[in-house]
Amino acid sequence: MPELPEVETVRRGLERLIVGRTITDMEIKVSKMIKLDSKVFKQELIGETFSAVKRRGKYLLLELSDKVIISHLRMEGKYLLFPDQVPENKHFHVFFSLDDGSTLVYQDVRKFGTFELVAGSQVDTYFERKKIGPEPTASDFLLAPFREKLANSRKPIKPLLLEQTLVAGLGNIYVDEVLWASSIHPERPANSLTDEETERLHDEIIRILQLAITKGGSTIRTYRNALGENGTMQDYLQVYGKTGEPCPRCATPIEKIKVGGRGTHFCPSCQKR
Repeated sequence: MPELPEVETVRRGLERLIVGRTITDMEIKVSKMIKLDSKVFKQELIGETFSAVKRRGKYLLLELSDKVIISHLRMEGKYLLFPDQVPENKHFHVFFSLDDGSTLVYQDVRKFGTFELVAGSQVDTYFERKKIGPEPTASDFLLAPFREKLANSRKPIKPLLLEQTLVAGLGNIYVDEVLWASSIHPERPANSLTDEETERLHDEIIRILQLAITKGGSTIRTYRNALGENGTMQDYLQVYGKTGEPCPRCATPIEKIKVGGRGTHFCPSCQKR
């Protein structure tokens, strides 16, 4: 957590809250999160105005005049906006003072989140170097290259989807969901999928991630969007977190195993190895 739908929901919230606001001061309490010298980071940002908030995969792009803050929330990262006084909290690590007197705060219990600063012209190159796959939309995520990449890989399908190279944004929750919806066992070698299974998987990735965006993401454990609101996609999950419950398709109890070191939920009847 959070995965693409949650990050997109945070993006939409931040867009409403900070676009047009100018950074007047900054405080950085955990410098390891800043992937360049924290003093330089601060100097580069003071006086800059947020012009847009975008997203690429699970990354937030906070656009300024000619540079972009690339923010990766990792497991527990979240943004909060305080209109006046900021309460004490040991998990508040980065503070952006804004020109209307409000403060944008980055909170992260595990301190895994990261901030990078790149020139606007270098954003595409940044993601190309990371080999981030296409966005999970019908216009970007094309079936033919997806099919070709699966055919050339012997890796189990679940860890392969988690790599972000085939398609951006899938994490543990939604990989379990799309594999169940596609009736594909999470340990199946990628090159064993039939053309029909590949097309079904492709379509379910798009459908489920877009549904999750409309539902504001899944609120599991600590996720909240940038407005402090919960998502509702957890009410639509079919297998994730449902160990021992009947499969919605065939009533066989859902099982949980480890695949690539990740807890994995599946139906042993619907998703045969």
